[in-house]
Amino acid sequence: MRQYIDINLGAKSIHSRDLTARETASAGRYLIAKTLTEENIAGVDPLSPQNPLIFSAGPFAGTNFSNGNRLSVGCKSPLTGGIKEANSGGTFAFAMGQLEIAGFTLHGASDDWVVIRIPKEGSITFEDATPYMGLGNFDCARLLHEVYGDKVSLALCGPVGEYLGLLAGIAFSDTDNRPSRLSARGGVGAVMGAKKVKAIVIDKHKMPPLHERKPFMGKVREYGKKLNESPAIEAFSTTGTAMVADLTNYIGGLPTRNFSAGRVTGSSDETFKLGGDFIREQNSARGGEISHACMPGCLIKCSNVYVDDEGNELVSPLEYETIGLLGTNCGLTDPDDVARLNETANDLGVDSIELGATIAVLMEAGQAEFGDLDFMRECLADILKGNERGKILAQGTARVGEHYGVKRVPVIKKQAISAYDPRVIEVTGVSMMVTAQGADHTTGNAPSYKTVDKTIMEVCEESLRIQINCAIADSLGLCIFGRSVTDDHLQLIVDAINNALGANIDLAFVKKIGTETLKLEALFNNQAGFTEADDELPDFFTTEPLPPTGKIARLHASEVNKCMNSLIAAL
Repeated sequence: MRQYIDINLGAKSIHSRDLTARETASAGRYLIAKTLTEENIAGVDPLSPQNPLIFSAGPFAGTNFSNGNRLSVGCKSPLTGGIKEANSGGTFAFAMGQLEIAGFTLHGASDDWVVIRIPKEGSITFEDATPYMGLGNFDCARLLHEVYGDKVSLALCGPVGEYLGLLAGIAFSDTDNRPSRLSARGGVGAVMGAKKVKAIVIDKHKMPPLHERKPFMGKVREYGKKLNESPAIEAFSTTGTAMVADLTNYIGGLPTRNFSAGRVTGSSDETFKLGGDFIREQNSARGGEISHACMPGCLIKCSNVYVDDEGNELVSPLEYETIGLLGTNCGLTDPDDVARLNETANDLGVDSIELGATIAVLMEAGQAEFGDLDFMRECLADILKGNERGKILAQGTARVGEHYGVKRVPVIKKQAISAYDPRVIEVTGVSMMVTAQGADHTTGNAPSYKTVDKTIMEVCEESLRIQINCAIADSLGLCIFGRSVTDDHLQLIVDAINNALGANIDLAFVKKIGTETLKLEALFNNQAGFTEADDELPDFFTTEPLPPTGKIARLHASEVNKCMNSLIAAL
């Protein structure tokens, strides 16, 4: 039986309750949407003590079910003002599952900065965070491991979260104890900072008890076999998410120089160095790891450990969204430069998507030329210091664009658009427009789906299909990169949950979680005051042809919402 823990930071009190098996299966993004809506959080100040910070693991947490140890972190977003579920890999959900903790919520705010200690035996404690204040995530993690040992997983509020910068995410330990897996988007790190929680340290232990161990392990093997047979999974395993850059560059949907172009141009024989193929071959030749699992038991291994020409680690991981926003969108061409900036961003604990979009807007404003690496380093240095300029930059793309009077600001609901230009990659564009999460590709991404001969209704149909499946994955602690298997084998997932928990759920239960999550999130944002106007793409997407395809966006909120509403009503 798994527990849910409510942590009152002001009173320093702990209340735990046992969950039923079905409650344990109703987790992640769904639980966040249900809780925040039922508790009427839509109207609260997101940086006030009244905004709860929810950590929820899925039903497979703590086991070796491949890509089944994702973590959902949720709250009202201080960046968008809407609902936020920020998803992360790493070992934290794995550790929660091993201690038979399904989730916990941080309520209120502490008077002083604390480290929350969750041991495998004994009570949760609150310890003085003074030695760790102001440190970057890597130094903070090193000191915490010196105190608590290596068999723990960490959740960290970085230095930007300490001063409530809205770029801030929450950093979690990877399988090598790097604090480099982030619940990055929406300013969840600023909410952790507002609660004055510098770190959460949780013990790793052992696989939790299973209702039917032998059948469950059979499902683990069956799911793993299907992953190994999937061509999409093989590509992720050998080339990682960076392979998406080759695709988006080829089709002309790669954000380049503040979304002013869709392809990195050059001579016809010039190598595209920010593509997955080049990065894989260069990293392999240098002795780096081209395949790396961010969480225990994952067979996809879509991450990497990227090294320099002397074999020294630069960053882990170097992935597509960072390549697109912090790289090509800012005019960079060399993966080493992106990797070094990425490592700094990880140390600060900030969202590399929002960071890259913010810096590109500054370049758009004429503060630097695109590709000016020194300028980018100066931006990061100011953000680290939290000086006057740094605190402005740490508020994210929308607010920086407004502050400097920039017209071309690529945001929806005040969150930076992910690395998929909606003029070309339309299904993802619809998902980013209509999701309550802000411009978040993970809610429904389909960069390779060809829409040139599709109606808006057909594009919306595909977006909604993927949105539902992504909501299911996010609610069950499953990585969406397993979608090529998960989407077509939901009954296998249902059976595995029943074997693990004795939940007695059926396929309808899981499908309902997907649709209900989307409806609850939309309800929350409606209660928070969002309207159809908040779903619009920035004007320049619908007026500026995108080189080299010459396309302009045909997606408008009124038509897209009309289509989506009719599709959702028919569910």
